[in-house]
Amino acid sequence: MNNLTTAALIGLLLAAGVGLVAGWAIGDLTRRYRQGVQQLDALRRQLPQPYAAVLFQERQLKEIRGVLNDAHKMLVAVTKALGKQPS
Repeated sequence: MNNLTTAALIGLLLAAGVGLVAGWAIGDLTRRYRQGVQQLDALRRQLPQPYAAVLFQERQLKEIRGVLNDAHKMLVAVTKALGKQPS
């Protein structure tokens, strides 16, 4: 074998080795990504039931708070008016 053939063979082997390593790394990253997506989907399927209940409770609490605030304003106005009445 002459030097040119040896250099070409070494270059071919290096290119194949780099290609194999790159393919292995990309395959590993793809596998991890797919597993992460599957886990995320599983978590999203579990989330809506409790989260929807929490949102519903928050909405109810805000409504109750608004009613209590309105009642408080009315009571304060009535007590001020009663205090200012001439006796």
